[in-house]
Amino acid sequence: MAKNRSKSNFILQFRLRTELWQERIINKRMEAGRQIYNGLANIMLKRYNEMISTRNYRNLTNKLTGNKANDKSVWKNIEALRLQNGFSEYNFHNEVIPMKKHFEKHIDINTAQKIASNLWKSFDKMFHSNGKKIHFKKYGEMNSLEGKTKSVGIIFRRDKEIISWKKLQIPVIIDHNNFYEMECLNSEIAYCRIKRKIMKGKYHYYLQIVFKGEKPAKRRKSDGSFVHNVGAGDVGIDIGTSTIAYVSENEVHICELANRVQSIDCERALIQRKMDRSRRITNPDNFNPDGTPIKGRHKWTRSRNYEKLKIKLEELYRKQSAVRKLQHEILANHILSLGNRFYVEKMNFSGLQRRSKKTEMNEKTGKYKRKKRFGKSIGNRAPSMLLSILKRKLGYFGIELTEINTIKARASQFNHIDNTYKKKKLSQRWNIINGQKVQRDMYSAFLIMNINSDLETFNQEKCNIRFEKFLKLHNDEVRRLTGKKNLSSIAI
Repeated sequence: MAKNRSKSNFILQFRLRTELWQERIINKRMEAGRQIYNGLANIMLKRYNEMISTRNYRNLTNKLTGNKANDKSVWKNIEALRLQNGFSEYNFHNEVIPMKKHFEKHIDINTAQKIASNLWKSFDKMFHSNGKKIHFKKYGEMNSLEGKTKSVGIIFRRDKEIISWKKLQIPVIIDHNNFYEMECLNSEIAYCRIKRKIMKGKYHYYLQIVFKGEKPAKRRKSDGSFVHNVGAGDVGIDIGTSTIAYVSENEVHICELANRVQSIDCERALIQRKMDRSRRITNPDNFNPDGTPIKGRHKWTRSRNYEKLKIKLEELYRKQSAVRKLQHEILANHILSLGNRFYVEKMNFSGLQRRSKKTEMNEKTGKYKRKKRFGKSIGNRAPSMLLSILKRKLGYFGIELTEINTIKARASQFNHIDNTYKKKKLSQRWNIINGQKVQRDMYSAFLIMNINSDLETFNQEKCNIRFEKFLKLHNDEVRRLTGKKNLSSIAI
């Protein structure tokens, strides 16, 4: 399914060859950007709180019924009121101009306005219920700054292979033997971004060039051939909080998501306890006799040992994130090679992360059930990240990852033999299909692969034709997993 992506952009990252004095300048500019961001956020939050406390705004929001057609005129009035109070990207740009004057040496007007644009996006998300809160940035949290266009602010000069920004010129490390990078550099530049990343307690500096158009497929350095290619046929994907099952016409597979990501709970807790002890020793006046922190704002002193522990903790998170992303990238490449039509259930992982609102009691023990759900497993496995990576990679070839209607097409309950739905408990991991024992997740992926074009019903004819081959591949996969240490949800 081709998709019109004419307005899409893609990013290519290069390492900067920085000297110590250049790094200091970049760090000062990052801090200046942070202060501009926080200053503007403070002004607009005060204005926002004043606006929502007015009778006019409250009356308008009370008129909302939840019906899109009926609420259309109300939303128009709400948007008009927001504009009157200065809530538009244009007004955000104007508000940042006087702030920028205090940081004339560090930040140009285009970069300052881009900071304002990014903050406006956060407010816009909050207005439309996609964001909950506007957060201020702490010291050291502003790690990227970007321009508005390719010709002002942060500029990449192709001829000299340098980044130019307010009299600062830094060489960019480019591999001329990399076919992929050289092909990307032929694309039109939208704007540039300077980014810093901390590794083992030291900042590393990068240039991110945002190009217009489609990202070219990756090529091998040796001969320029494509690294990854899409296959042919239908592919069904059943993704959970910890596992993924995918089925094509020639492969059936189920596996643990990001199985190389180690649990860091114990190590993290140990480091955090050490940090807490250090903070208490160096700041005894900020704590009550019973050990609780004194309320209010206080000056906090950080010891060298505290800073070392903080770096150790950040490095722990960084390694875990890098391993998880690498595994997802490899898995996405493999799934990509299985077909050219991809189907997956629409999942709400953020909802599964939240604690249960219901208070339930265990009938056997008489104790209250835990309200925890899948927050930890989703945080460690990041299933949503895998789907995002797969969508991105498919986009290179003009293919969409199609989401089926899970309300009507309930793959976990359907039986293609008798064309009926039957509810099952989550603990029930095996189905009996035509007298054959079939693993639940793999069978769901098989059904998803055979979805009709309406994305609401399963194609029984396709299921019947393909089932025998699926069953053989399914049994091969069960034999492969038998005797291995698998997750309990796989049930093999």
